[in-house]
Amino acid sequence: MVKTLRILIVDDQRRARKSLKALLATRFQLADTCEAVNGIEAVRCVEECKPDIVLMDAQMPEMDGVEATRIIKEKSPHTPVIMLSMYTEYQAASLAAGADVFISKGEPPERLLEALAKATSSK
Repeated sequence: MVKTLRILIVDDQRRARKSLKALLATRFQLADTCEAVNGIEAVRCVEECKPDIVLMDAQMPEMDGVEATRIIKEKSPHTPVIMLSMYTEYQAASLAAGADVFISKGEPPERLLEALAKATSSK
């Protein structure tokens, strides 16, 4: 059975957002997919879109993913946030800000799909 998922993909790189969306479509029925290019847009999109889960890039202009996660978790503590980054030095700050999981962009795609399945299984 394919689960329908409202998802917010936050990354300043268009190619990364499109790649994530394509990967997710292999496992989930995507509904109301929102995209944001920075943390400011991400906070606004969480309020408007009410996603089941947020995939957040750690390093972005204007407001990074760590600060955006902190704000999102304050306003919507039950919204899972999966932080993605090529730089593992963001892991501790991401988790301290409230991210549910930190995944390196260098890890196999199955790691992200497993984390998504686990994070959404209670929804």
